[in-house]
Amino acid sequence: MMRRIHLYLGLFLGGLVFLSALTGAALVFYIEIDEALVPGLRDVPSDARPASWQSVYTALQRNHPERTGAWRIEVREQGGPIPVRYHDPVETRGELFAPLMLWLDPRDSSTIRSGFWGQYPATWLYKLHWQLLAGTTGTIIMGIAGTAMLVLLVSGLVAWWPRRGHIRNAFRFKRSAAPVRRLYDLHKLTAISILILLFVVLPTGVMLELPQYARPLLERASPLFASPAIHLEPRGRAALPLDPLVMKAKARFPDGKLAWIETSADATAPVRISLARPGEPSRRFPRTTVWLDPYSGQILAIRDGLSESSGDKVLNWLHPLHAGEVLGLFGRLLVLLTGVGTIFLVVTGTWRFLLRRRRPIHLKRRQRSEGGQEGG
Repeated sequence: MMRRIHLYLGLFLGGLVFLSALTGAALVFYIEIDEALVPGLRDVPSDARPASWQSVYTALQRNHPERTGAWRIEVREQGGPIPVRYHDPVETRGELFAPLMLWLDPRDSSTIRSGFWGQYPATWLYKLHWQLLAGTTGTIIMGIAGTAMLVLLVSGLVAWWPRRGHIRNAFRFKRSAAPVRRLYDLHKLTAISILILLFVVLPTGVMLELPQYARPLLERASPLFASPAIHLEPRGRAALPLDPLVMKAKARFPDGKLAWIETSADATAPVRISLARPGEPSRRFPRTTVWLDPYSGQILAIRDGLSESSGDKVLNWLHPLHAGEVLGLFGRLLVLLTGVGTIFLVVTGTWRFLLRRRRPIHLKRRQRSEGGQEGG
């Protein structure tokens, strides 16, 4: 029964599994690949830093006066080009996620590159992997497909599980066997090799695709953090420069490294500073956050990324685990291996199915009489 479930589910999902694994493997190093394709980014010294963060924001206001909402400035630990996002451009309003993306030269805050997320190669690939280029509908399809892939994985594991006394045979590769048997051995040994990794990548991917279902389930077990609703009274004076606000946030969490600066969305909104602290799973997207009054510098609210509820801890670990970030370069290489291995599973499984369909009828009867030695 499990063999049939595995077979037909694999045939049904094969194309989507192949696409997901291929794009996922490519995305492991998508930032590096993306920046390698832009000569202007490579020309900026890797350790270059801006004179001040206020000078960066002033340049954004000067060059984009029509964009009066919040800017999100990414702060890279190593320096180099400064990535900036504007999350509410009128040009892509209505899309699930399509901010304006800019890269600034830290030496003079000039724009090196600009584009809308999803419209240049690396993010187009990310959009394909995440939502099949179909917005919310695509994320639901991918979430359901990811759940079905888990069933595919479990059914294959159950179908393969060796009987007592046959454990050694279950891990063998028969070099002298017929091609269909060798393909089966390659298929099973590859699956065994990446089994644990798949049981990490698939569930985290499903939860990332379907947060509208994952979050309520987690909240039943543990309260989740809600961003504070802060509304300030407009002042009749100019806001403080960003740099003293950054220093105030860093003084609140002295072990934190600056990760993001989000400017005020309007005259009534706070400035938001994100800091990466030792022990948080993601350096790029940490949870420790400080909300500040842009006029007085007063701290209005904080989020301590090291004192999260159990539900928030689960959410915080999803993306770092799915992308391998949690283990640094080694973790990313493991995720790359998982994607390549999954592609190989699709290829060997499909190839074996086609070979079995083409075999003469007497060989099929012979295999059935041998009692399923291949394990499905």
